Amino acid sequence: QVQLVESGGGLVQAGGSLRLSCEVSGRTFSSYSMGWFRQAPGQEREFVAAISWTGANTYYGDSVKGRFTISRDNAKNMVYLQMNNLKPEDTAVYHCNADFRSARSFPDIDFPSWGQGTQVTVSS
Repeated sequence: QVQLVESGGGLVQAGGSLRLSCEVSGRTFSSYSMGWFRQAPGQEREFVAAISWTGANTYYGDSVKGRFTISRDNAKNMVYLQMNNLKPEDTAVYHCNADFRSARSFPDIDFPSWGQGTQVTVSS
């Protein structure tokens, strides 16, 4: 089992950028696919992005394609989400998660637990 600690959220104006980080505990980090999700108040959790354990394959939700980039550093047990051209509708709590299954399957996985997340607020 891994522990996940998200950071890097904050308040930013529309059009701005933020970089989220997720620190993952556990010696098998490099074996996990990793993903980012977000949840806005009153809405269901939404898939944002996922990356394969090698980093070679990435997948994005339609609403963030071309604006967000997921990456990972297996040597540091870290996964990142670079968010550019932020919009007010990107406002949400962002969470990362890990799984041994394919990154492509992340939108369909029912994860048993979540970290505390990091709040991203985009003002218009």
